Amino acid sequence: MDKQFIRNFSIIAHIDHGKSTLADRFLLFTGAIDERNFQNQLLDDMDLERERGITIKASAVKINYRADDGQMYVFNLIDTPGHVDFTYEVEKSLKACEGALLVVDVTQGVESQTVANYFLAIDNNLEILPVLNKIDIANIDIDHAKLQLMEIFNFKEEDILLVSAKEGIGIEAIFEKIIHFIPSPEGDEQAPLRALIFDMKYDIYKGIIIYVRLFDGNLYPGLPIKMMNTGKEFTIEEVGVFSPAAVKAKELGCGEVGYITCNVHDPREVRFGDTVTDRNRPAAEPLPGYRQLKPLVFCGVYPINAKDFMDLREAIEKLRLSDPSFGYELETSQSFGNGFRCGFLGLLHMEVVQERLQREYNLNLILTTPNVSYRVITKDNQTLDIEGPNELPEGAQIAGIEEPYVTMSILTPVSAMDSVMELAKSKRGAYIKSDYVSDRMRVVFEMPLSEVIVDFNDLVKSATRGYGSIDYEFKGFVPAQVSKLDILINDKICDAFSCLVHRERAYEKGLALVTKLKDLIPQQLFEVRIQAACDGRIISSARVKPVGKNVTAKCYGGDITRKRKLWEKQKEGKKKLKQIGNVEIPQEAFLAVLKL
Repeated sequence: MDKQFIRNFSIIAHIDHGKSTLADRFLLFTGAIDERNFQNQLLDDMDLERERGITIKASAVKINYRADDGQMYVFNLIDTPGHVDFTYEVEKSLKACEGALLVVDVTQGVESQTVANYFLAIDNNLEILPVLNKIDIANIDIDHAKLQLMEIFNFKEEDILLVSAKEGIGIEAIFEKIIHFIPSPEGDEQAPLRALIFDMKYDIYKGIIIYVRLFDGNLYPGLPIKMMNTGKEFTIEEVGVFSPAAVKAKELGCGEVGYITCNVHDPREVRFGDTVTDRNRPAAEPLPGYRQLKPLVFCGVYPINAKDFMDLREAIEKLRLSDPSFGYELETSQSFGNGFRCGFLGLLHMEVVQERLQREYNLNLILTTPNVSYRVITKDNQTLDIEGPNELPEGAQIAGIEEPYVTMSILTPVSAMDSVMELAKSKRGAYIKSDYVSDRMRVVFEMPLSEVIVDFNDLVKSATRGYGSIDYEFKGFVPAQVSKLDILINDKICDAFSCLVHRERAYEKGLALVTKLKDLIPQQLFEVRIQAACDGRIISSARVKPVGKNVTAKCYGGDITRKRKLWEKQKEGKKKLKQIGNVEIPQEAFLAVLKL
């Protein structure tokens, strides 16, 4: 198809501002899906996305639209997530587009991820079309929302579109505006093939399905191709598009978005951001790929049943195909055996990966306490990146420890400003600046990442009655007083509960862990002592009483010395059990500690 009639665009917005609903309405309006087969969140094909009501994976779909002048256009639409943990999905998608629809909920106005996604689109040189959604809601101030867009982003009032994705109002106006506002793709059909790999997924029959955006040349079945970064060579077996189901095509032309399959089953043979070129007529240089993301949160992932380790390994390799933002490496634990040390972009990202591994690959998993990566400077001037408490060197070898800090931007109503300031300071935040963003305040702090990842977003929502939002970016490493907190069960360190904490918080964290474990570890035949140790001393302890057993139940009357002998024998037996017995820790204990 002539590329002047192609438009590649993405939908970006803060979480819950209506991206997926708008994408659904586009499909319904153009007849890509009929009313009979229509369902909400149509492009969110994971059960997990539907249950949580969020988009986790970006989805690509081809839409045909006949304009008012009778010309047929092809829209390649990519719906993206809104949560800060999935910003990488947005970044990947924007590389395949020429424009973006910036959707804003008219009742909420501009939020932190609206601003972050706007600048992501600007960094990728995209044309940005502002869209105010949910105009069907009663008692809304449209003029105020327009003013926000004009003040913060310098949009012109005539470019701001008013729609209701739920009711289907203003959809045709968006399509007509896209045709005139977003440029057609550039590129040369006669030039050597260059196609960017922007997503992948695994299919049990076809192998790895590779999502591509063509910048030069054409793709068709039987074409011998080469990956420019890895040097791997394959032959294309099938090409096609998503509309929204996968549909085979004869070829993909310059400027188009689609998929290819090459009968590749090993996830290590294909990479995100790689450039596909013709093996016989290769391009001179590859396309700029994606920046390599560094995970921010780490935890150990182990199978409950040791024989499932190989299944876990295969599942993680396949899952990483569709999510390159999490990393993994082999790890061995004294408590759980073989597993993986995995890195994530945040706690929600970690929860999603855990649930996908359990649901899609039928695995039963244990996750250790999440922590961030620390930097250790040893006395012989070596710098070590520590991703887990078990990697921390002996105290005598450490000259200093640095912890990761983020620049935290909080958007809050003016009335909740004091609560937000108190909250940020309680999390060891250092105030940087504050300024007005239309009728709200944007407060900027520098904070330790370890204080942010667990519950900071929820606490901000509570302090601002749901009107606050956060966005953060990695700043660097700052010197800190960090110690290793160990949990001892009957004098044995249980490495699954070990974690690195700020020295000021060690007692508070140790007490919380010990109290929780005391409630969750069932009574054994012997006493169980639970202790929290930090910097070589015990800072908190508790005991689980042994289960009672009446050994004298069969003694009816008679001399008391017989009963005393039985009690002494029981006491000796419990003492011996205490030395050699293994404490049974239920799975609920590990999960409860994870939530702490």
